[in-house]
Amino acid sequence: MRLGVLDIGSNTGHLLVVDAHGGAAPLPASSFKQPLRLAEHLVAADDASPGTPGTLVSAAGIDALAGFTAEAMRVAEDQGCEEILAFATSAVRDSTNADAVLEEVRARTGVAIEVLSGEDEARLTFLAVRRWFGWSAGRLAVFDIGGGSLEIAGGADEAPEVAWSLPIGAARLARAHFADPVTGAPGTPLEEDRVREVRKAVRAEIARDAGRLLRGGAPDRAVATSKTFRSLARICGAAASGEGPLVPRSLPLAELRPWIPKLAAMTIEELGQLPGVSPGRAHQVVPGALVAEACMDLFGLTALEICPWALREGVILERLDQLSVLDDA
Repeated sequence: MRLGVLDIGSNTGHLLVVDAHGGAAPLPASSFKQPLRLAEHLVAADDASPGTPGTLVSAAGIDALAGFTAEAMRVAEDQGCEEILAFATSAVRDSTNADAVLEEVRARTGVAIEVLSGEDEARLTFLAVRRWFGWSAGRLAVFDIGGGSLEIAGGADEAPEVAWSLPIGAARLARAHFADPVTGAPGTPLEEDRVREVRKAVRAEIARDAGRLLRGGAPDRAVATSKTFRSLARICGAAASGEGPLVPRSLPLAELRPWIPKLAAMTIEELGQLPGVSPGRAHQVVPGALVAEACMDLFGLTALEICPWALREGVILERLDQLSVLDDA
């Protein structure tokens, strides 16, 4: 069947259309995406609704999400999709007005978007990595840096033994710690003291629950997914995406560590010219690098292998498994 997966991330809205059936790898047929930057459309509740705690997706963010969703549905229809799997991750999940946002989008477009929990996000990403590498990978540790959150999962089976999410995504950190408080523009080059403060905070956040992953034993294979990890690997010398998904890629700690002060000293324009870095995500490179370094350092890893499959593929694979069970019944 032809499936459409509508992924509403903290950075980007992405419709992936695949040809899929049980027992085969999903074959990408079409891709449509737009930079929504929902993590940057979060406003203090007091600014939009006095007296309400937390953060809200702004009216501009809702408009951007509804507009993209409507356009994505037209693309899915043109591509002949039989089913659409629509989900949102941390930017919507963490907003106080998530239910109202999704109801507004449903009213405008007819699309019901499911909000994935952080644990489900980590679990489904782990499933995709397990299917990509197979059983010979042994015990897996999987890390995924998104715009709003970091997902960590580990285990020896298809379902992870542990899976959790932390609010230290690259876009969230960039906005909270490195942006101009008035204009929101990236404040590059970055001050050394500020970088050190963020590094300390990131490590404390990850270390708090590190024992959950380590308790099951050292991983046989440590894997990273997501655009942030792919960009960092490319900066450190990994093969370009144009060489295909089957080319082995990795992010070595020894290569990444000396890059961090260099990246912090660059302007936003210089960051955007690095291999594998899109100008729209350039301001997220340094916070992403700090999270990646912390993951490897705190878990005693010398490198992370880059997996081309991630959350979207996990959602597809789980749906195919469900359909297979229904067919057998």
